[in-house]
Amino acid sequence: MQPPVPTSYPRPARIQRDTRAWQLQVWISFGIAVVLCGTGLAWLPGQALDRAFMVMGYVFCLSGVFVVSKYLRDRQQPQAGGETPLWGAVVWMGFVVAMALTAWGLLRMSINDSYKAYLGVCWLFLVSSAFTLAKTLRDRHEADLAEAAPPPRAASASPTDGA
Repeated sequence: MQPPVPTSYPRPARIQRDTRAWQLQVWISFGIAVVLCGTGLAWLPGQALDRAFMVMGYVFCLSGVFVVSKYLRDRQQPQAGGETPLWGAVVWMGFVVAMALTAWGLLRMSINDSYKAYLGVCWLFLVSSAFTLAKTLRDRHEADLAEAAPPPRAASASPTDGA
């Protein structure tokens, strides 16, 4: 039998929040990465099918980043039921497949090497900034929850203790 899972967690004495400057920098970095990737894909020389494959690959990678981020953060907190090992395998395999297929598509395209390098750096910048954005958003959500939680109640004596 598993021990009961607490429904509330102790409220920390001081809630740590990211500064507005950091949050702005994260959003700006993510926006720049999206614009750079979009520009590179919009002007991608070659066939329309190559462009469509790369757009799908970038979106698949972006989705995989947010799913992996959520999965990792959820594993840090005890939950009723928890995650199954198969779900973890699905999450990681989805991310690995997205990254591998996007890399394969980029490497196999017959375009200038400097254009491939540009797309590759933009793609990695997008993935990196998306991980940072996911963490920043989750940290803010957890700080909001911690602030909204009622303060812990002091242990009170029961009416039958003194009798």
